[in-house]
Amino acid sequence: MSLRLSIAIGIAFAATLPSLPAQDAKGLRACLVSGSLEYESNKTMPILQARLEKKGIVCSRAFLEGKDETRLPGLENLDKADVMVLFTRRLKLSGDDLDRFKKYCLAGKPIVGIRTASHAVQTWLDLDKEVFGGDYTGHFGKGDSSIKIVDKAKNHPILAGISPFSTEGTLYKNAKIAADCEVLLTGSIPEATMPVAWTRMYKGARIFYTSLGHQKDFENENFLRLLENAVAWAGRK
Repeated sequence: MSLRLSIAIGIAFAATLPSLPAQDAKGLRACLVSGSLEYESNKTMPILQARLEKKGIVCSRAFLEGKDETRLPGLENLDKADVMVLFTRRLKLSGDDLDRFKKYCLAGKPIVGIRTASHAVQTWLDLDKEVFGGDYTGHFGKGDSSIKIVDKAKNHPILAGISPFSTEGTLYKNAKIAADCEVLLTGSIPEATMPVAWTRMYKGARIFYTSLGHQKDFENENFLRLLENAVAWAGRK
């Protein structure tokens, strides 16, 4: 199935989904920040946007234009956002763009980070440890990870409607995440098991991060629901 067809199916399917359980997300303002060329985030993030808007979440965008990784048009939308959904990879931001991005992150505002968000901005790699509480040190060479729910987190609202699944994406190495992170999902390959989704509080803000986000993940209902729930949870007032 082509990515274009997957996007069309995802958007059509979003219209049939029920409301999020115990989550009133209507009117929430989400800014989708996209710039991961490797994972084609400009093509996959609209799938998520369609689902969020179906729930009454107001979405704005800051999307990379072409292959210019030095600037990110639309970052001014962060100024009015209740939650940032971040999926960029090693952008070389500077000047006003970098200042606006760091200001949002360091102000204690909600963030949902997807896959390469752990190294979202090459000119500010401290984001991973400081805000997400992560420990990204590369990835294993194999995909086909089995994704499982952490038993003690099974009642977390982000996991509502989620079942164990698998991913074709390689497993990220995050062996030493911060002690105050609550792990929701783990990913396993024969040689290792790693946390792949967790939450954290940072300066009073709800933070969610997942190392999932391969193109094929956006064809998986469990993954899409995970992100949808995470946005509602993080930005809930």
